[in-house]
Amino acid sequence: MELCPSIKNILLLDSEGKRIAVKYYSDDWPTNSAKEAFEKAVFTKTQKTNARTEAEITMFENYIVVYKFVQDLHFFVTGGENENEVILATVLQGFFDAVGLLLRGTVDKKEALENLDLILLCLDEIVDGGIILETDANVIAGKVASHSMDAGASLSEQVV
Repeated sequence: MELCPSIKNILLLDSEGKRIAVKYYSDDWPTNSAKEAFEKAVFTKTQKTNARTEAEITMFENYIVVYKFVQDLHFFVTGGENENEVILATVLQGFFDAVGLLLRGTVDKKEALENLDLILLCLDEIVDGGIILETDANVIAGKVASHSMDAGASLSEQVV
């Protein structure tokens, strides 16, 4: 058992189980086909649940998967079987809320695809190499917004 909690992957899938943004932080899925098979299987297992109001937790193939749905987007955070579910849920909520802030409340597939760069930066700010860096949505969104600002813009134009 490791002392520092770690994340195996973070997935953002659409309502058909197709990838929008995914990041894997472990070698548990060595090939792209193994990753896609895991995504399809976890989507199939969770699609009939009602995880729209609050996050749900399930055990799947010796992993703990915490997930939440909004509109046509499905958010997943996966950890090892010995990880703390509350920590995984906190990471999920941070990601979910940061995406909501960055997409200005319009959290759906179309907006997510149009702002995919912000979502990928958001993933980079939350977890690095499986280690949790930040879970506060306001801090995450602030860092992402500062990365995406035009360097030539005046300070008054850079205020979010």
